[in-house]
Amino acid sequence: MSQDYQEDNTIYKVVVNHEEQYSIWPADRENALGWRDVGKSGPKDECLAYIKEVWTDMRPLSLRKKMEELAKQPKPEPPPAPAEATKNTLIERLSTGQHPVEVGLRPEKTVQALQECIARGYVHIKFTDTKGGTELGVRLDSAASDFSKADFAGKSGKVHLVGGLTLDYVKVKCIADIDLGTLSGKGRLEPMQVA
Repeated sequence: MSQDYQEDNTIYKVVVNHEEQYSIWPADRENALGWRDVGKSGPKDECLAYIKEVWTDMRPLSLRKKMEELAKQPKPEPPPAPAEATKNTLIERLSTGQHPVEVGLRPEKTVQALQECIARGYVHIKFTDTKGGTELGVRLDSAASDFSKADFAGKSGKVHLVGGLTLDYVKVKCIADIDLGTLSGKGRLEPMQVA
């Protein structure tokens, strides 16, 4: 019976680098550049057991030192909240005046994709003047929306989109007038009265 597995009779030595990371290396070979002996040698299993016992923190030395320095430094104070800040700041801001918006369409931003979203009754409106942009999924109210000035085939005209959503646990109405030539326009939010 042939034996594919050959027992490893190599004698190894345990080596460590400047970051206090451990490894094993054949004892009869010169150490790789940047590695030094720790004084332990023997069969592979014995050397690996030694490493498991002494190498209890796997982070490199430079990272450990940096983390210790950071731990000694006082924690920075959080910036004070503006006096006018309230829990619905975004809603309040987007409910005041008109804001630049664009239609959020993926994978391609086309009039046809917008028309398909309208047919499904759900569109994405992105308020572009917020930090990073705020994209909202809006369930369209077909009775309140107006498509009479839109020429979808000619990719011109305007659509008046009105729909509802919940933002920060508040029911709001999103109202947007979108130019089909640019797929952008103006919009605002309007908090809905809860009966």
